[in-house]
Amino acid sequence: MAANSRCSAAEPPDLETQRREVEYLLRDCELRAGDSWFMVDHRWYEQWKEFVESGDQNSSCPGQIDNTELFEDVCSNHLKERLVENEDFVLVPAAAWHKLLSWYGMVDQQPPLERKVVDLPSTLKVEVYPVEIFLCLHGNMENVTTAQFSRTDSIHSIQMAMCRAFSLPPTCECRLWMKSSENNCERLRNVHMSVLDACLSSGMTVIMETRNADGTWPSTRPLILRNSVEEQDSYRGQPGVCGLTNLGNTCFMNSALQCLSNTPPLTEYFLQSIYLEELNFSNPLGMKGEIAEAYADVIKQMWSGHHYSVVPRVFKTKVGHFASQFLGYQQHDSQELLSFLLDGLHEDLNRVKNKEYIELRDAEGRPDQEVAEEAWRNHKRRNDSVIVDTFHGLFKSTLICPQCHKVSVTFDPFCYLSIPLPVSKERVMEVFFISLDPYAKPMQHRVLVPKVGKVLDLCLALSEMTQVPETQMVVADVFKHRFYKIYTPDESLSCILDRDDIFVYECSAQSDQQVLLALYLRERAHYRDYGSVSTTLFGHPLLLSVPRSSCSPEALYQIFLQRLARYVRAPNPSGELEEDDDDDEEELYKSQTNGISDDDEQDDAEPTGSSQSEACYADGPANTRHQDPIAPSEVHIRPPPPEEGDVHSMCTGAPKPLCSGDAGPSDGHIHARGEESRAEVDEEGNDEAENEEEPPQSDAIAEDDGKQEEACSPSSPVNEQAAKTRTCRRKKRLFDIQAVNCNGLERETGPNLTLSSQPYVALDWDAEIKKRFYNENEAEKYVKHSSMDVPLQQTTVQLQECIQLFTTVETLEEENPWYCPVCKKHQLATKKLDLWSLPEVLIIHLKRFSYTKFTREKLDTIVDFPLRNLDFSGCLLRKKLSNGEPPSRYDLIAVSNHYGGLRDGHYTSYARNKDNGQWYYFDDSKVTYATEEQIMTNAAYVLFYHRQDKMRKPCVATPSTSSAICTTSSTSTASSMQPPEADVSAVTPSCASAFAELTMETD
Repeated sequence: MAANSRCSAAEPPDLETQRREVEYLLRDCELRAGDSWFMVDHRWYEQWKEFVESGDQNSSCPGQIDNTELFEDVCSNHLKERLVENEDFVLVPAAAWHKLLSWYGMVDQQPPLERKVVDLPSTLKVEVYPVEIFLCLHGNMENVTTAQFSRTDSIHSIQMAMCRAFSLPPTCECRLWMKSSENNCERLRNVHMSVLDACLSSGMTVIMETRNADGTWPSTRPLILRNSVEEQDSYRGQPGVCGLTNLGNTCFMNSALQCLSNTPPLTEYFLQSIYLEELNFSNPLGMKGEIAEAYADVIKQMWSGHHYSVVPRVFKTKVGHFASQFLGYQQHDSQELLSFLLDGLHEDLNRVKNKEYIELRDAEGRPDQEVAEEAWRNHKRRNDSVIVDTFHGLFKSTLICPQCHKVSVTFDPFCYLSIPLPVSKERVMEVFFISLDPYAKPMQHRVLVPKVGKVLDLCLALSEMTQVPETQMVVADVFKHRFYKIYTPDESLSCILDRDDIFVYECSAQSDQQVLLALYLRERAHYRDYGSVSTTLFGHPLLLSVPRSSCSPEALYQIFLQRLARYVRAPNPSGELEEDDDDDEEELYKSQTNGISDDDEQDDAEPTGSSQSEACYADGPANTRHQDPIAPSEVHIRPPPPEEGDVHSMCTGAPKPLCSGDAGPSDGHIHARGEESRAEVDEEGNDEAENEEEPPQSDAIAEDDGKQEEACSPSSPVNEQAAKTRTCRRKKRLFDIQAVNCNGLERETGPNLTLSSQPYVALDWDAEIKKRFYNENEAEKYVKHSSMDVPLQQTTVQLQECIQLFTTVETLEEENPWYCPVCKKHQLATKKLDLWSLPEVLIIHLKRFSYTKFTREKLDTIVDFPLRNLDFSGCLLRKKLSNGEPPSRYDLIAVSNHYGGLRDGHYTSYARNKDNGQWYYFDDSKVTYATEEQIMTNAAYVLFYHRQDKMRKPCVATPSTSSAICTTSSTSTASSMQPPEADVSAVTPSCASAFAELTMETD
């Protein structure tokens, strides 16, 4: 009825009838949430009551309904504030209002004051004053309009009102923001929520933004680093052919997103915005719709055709917020992220708002078809989403008790299949064998050993090739010119990775009279201004057995020199290393480095007993990385004893031999005495010391030591004599011998230096001498054994073999027993899985990462998976056809790849574009064309198959592979079909990469 109809528009009934009808409606009408009531001016209503109660048709008629007194401004029809019910107005139900309006009409240009009944906490109330909200668009904040909404109205009603107010199509994709303060906006995410629940109040502003053509939102448009906004806006590429920026170790996330992005039913579901109607904000297992919306934003940007590459920063933040394991920027597993994402999308889009409790039943002898249908119905009663429609299948689980033979059959849903790969019981290792022959080059061998074997098994396999007894082999892991670990024969081979640099050293037969020395090479640099010396490791370390009787510095020097003979040139006997006066001054300077003079050292010494004539290595710091194969023992390095009247240190200025009475510098260094010609004598006729002679145990030794101390002291008068004797000539050694710890650093020890446990020794070279006598090129050379020429046979298995392995009978592990309802206890039952029904999109996870009690490894087996016509009819229990098509024939649509090993790696993906049918290779932000021949590699990790009866034919012509491909740069093209590199140089899982630290040349 028109609001401006007059009283005479319709003939009203008699006054008594009017009174009875209105009173009846007022008396019997109760407040119900959502019902409409109308405001009527109190003065007009009272006049009407007098009119109908008088019963006189000729008395004063109230005329048209007039609410003028209720408005603050007639033009704006805005209600006055603080109006009081039954004083300023009365409320009548909708039925009574329509009768009054039909009898008397309403004043022109006045709107009816309709008000809703709202269900406030603990009360029902007619909402006299609705919420008055300011509305505007994100792109035009100055154009503001005002609208009133009931507290029971949904946010969707505000959205529709804004579309009408700003002439936008009601189907446009938009989102609303509530501006609660000057600098704070909150997203109105749930459009089904009421105004009351959204905490909207009068005076607030609601801002609407519509999605850009490139899939972004105006409020969160990412900064384009490599390309300007104009270039992005002008770019038009194939939708879906878009890279994802690596935010820092997020290649696993990018790989999973690219595979899901090229899953047609899921992508079309989001591109058509169907998800907006199915967002579940009340699911306690969900993420309040935030994961679904963040994923939708990424998909719409990738499929807008306006981006070379998308930055998924918001999505990464949301994932880390709801799954703390993905916080930060550590490397993760793409399959783990895929599992979380599918589960999160399912719960955010679950059409079941209230999940009912369902008690699961065992088969109890019923037919499989009946039990399977019941299980699927129960699953759908609690889980109903696009994820279930697309990815969920059903398999049959059969458990048999080994004791009472109880058979339990259940049908369980699955989202993806994790199928095992056949695991070999042997592994191939590449090692370098270092012979005892100092002139033999290291030889690289390839040996076959048991995966769960010991280090002894490696030595046995190598012994067959080298004819060297395994008891004379020591295995070590070399890392950065030092021993990372020296293995014992009974250690497990599982702790040795394929990329480790393993050296096997031939050593003399071990006995109590032998000590195994670990030998490092160091280059020494002097800083005279600071009085300090720094050393750096170089070359490859050595392990060699030394007789305990040959541990004097002189004997060790000759042994080490002979061991390095292949690449260290011996000095010329004609005096190639003779020192002049400058050398003497240099040696005198070295003897006083770090502020310690020889007389200070002598004062701290304790010349007692035979320790006077012995210099010992001390134990280094505890080495937690090593379990040394040598039992703790003491080995003393004896210095050559001075003869009577020996003035060696006066003549040469070299550091004296270490003994308990002359400990030398307190940093634990072992100084070798300079090699002298036995024919030479000093100016005073004193003969040189004999190296093999033990010093006599008498007071004369201590006295002679005191003379030496006096001679070495720079403040002693004997220095004058030292200055005279500097003209004598001597020969300088190529290197000095130092006792070090396992890391090649000097050990902080006391005056007694003892070789115990595993001794480590460093040979310190001056840079100039190293340059002249050490042949680096020769030192790095090695030869290859014939075993290296035999190509490694890459293991290849059929995908069907892996699926059959998945469906074989297995016995449960002790950590995961089954509770038998008959035996009333946990049993190690046998379990068998069978496929019953398969989904539209089948995800197959290849379990390349193998973890057992003994080994941890990544399997690089090539799985031969078909790109087309993958038929599951042979392993599917249900043989029933649907729609005339086999329900088990699939085509490949995407592959997630993993390159690398257990510790690190890189993820990429292959995917087939749903619009043009072309295969692409996605490597983070880089996208290139791919051929079908490139797809099957040993890096394939997760496979995506689409059932043939659900596949669409490409709607766009397949592009030429010579055309440009979008990458992160607008100028990047791919004019040729080159195999993707994927940073294989850093992560290729080949044995050759295990020797990345080595710079050896092949001889």
